[in-house]
Amino acid sequence: MKVRSAATLRDIAAISGVSVSTVSRVLNGTGRVSTETRKRVMDAARRLEFRPNALAQFFATGRSHTVAVLAQKATGTFSMPVILGIAGRLAKEDVAVVVYGAEEDDVGARPENIRKLHARQIDGLIVVGDGNDRVLPSISHLMDPPAVYAFGVSDHAEDPAFIPDDRMAGRLAVEHLLSIGRRRIACVAGPARSDAMGRRVEGAQEALRAAGLDWARPVMHGGWTRKWGRTAAEEIVGRLGSLDAVVCGNDFIAMGLTEVLTARGARIPDDLAIVGHDLWEQYIGDEPYFTSIDPMLGALGEAVASHLLGLIADTALSGGVHELPCRLVVGHSTGTPESDRV
Repeated sequence: MKVRSAATLRDIAAISGVSVSTVSRVLNGTGRVSTETRKRVMDAARRLEFRPNALAQFFATGRSHTVAVLAQKATGTFSMPVILGIAGRLAKEDVAVVVYGAEEDDVGARPENIRKLHARQIDGLIVVGDGNDRVLPSISHLMDPPAVYAFGVSDHAEDPAFIPDDRMAGRLAVEHLLSIGRRRIACVAGPARSDAMGRRVEGAQEALRAAGLDWARPVMHGGWTRKWGRTAAEEIVGRLGSLDAVVCGNDFIAMGLTEVLTARGARIPDDLAIVGHDLWEQYIGDEPYFTSIDPMLGALGEAVASHLLGLIADTALSGGVHELPCRLVVGHSTGTPESDRV
């Protein structure tokens, strides 16, 4: 089967009855051209399925229509949804994405990363971290194109950065528990040094205070692991009569907690309702057992890409941290999931 050769500016000019230079002005959006002429040229381009040569377009407009993503963990469970959201949004604008991985604590610091990015003649850069606690080294001053930071913040306060709203996450967890009649709520949190965890606890406390309540026991801090959940459960199991709900720092903590409590005869959610964070089960394709906070990382990636497109077009305001909404997904650990309700 013979493949049809790609259409050229000369082909479009011949069909639309104008000069090659006029076709170039129309397709590049430069110069003054009448509405009728513009329509003839665009109609001819569509009929011929014209696709501009990337190199020629770069020389004509100074734009490569390429954005680079520099990721801390390009294949990480939580980085991937962000990157997919970025790629999906940019694809709608016919912008290509090139992804570079980097050492976890060395994003953008290595000279070879900067050289690669400059060699690509990119229009913009998105640096993707591996969590809200990550402070990423700013490389904006090393790059001419604009840069935006995602799922992590830059160490330069003026760099635009997008992260999930952790305080909102804490509020949503407690407000849901209050809505199902739980009042004696404990918190099994992640590390005390975690700023993200601190913001979630603050948001949860705001919701408790609004209801005239406080934690039923002091917040318990530990790791992000099932092991910590199991350890915390040993303390909680003797207090089941004084508690009716637990907010967990993440779903792994909730898993460890549930494992021990159910082995000791506790009924979830009858005796104890549990809320996690990260909506981990969506990544392994399971129905949600745990009610959990979804940080909506795909939507975050889309928002980052939209902001960068605005910076490239000089229509977006730059600077500062943008906290994006998250949502609560109901699972069996606090009652009947919405998907199971009649």
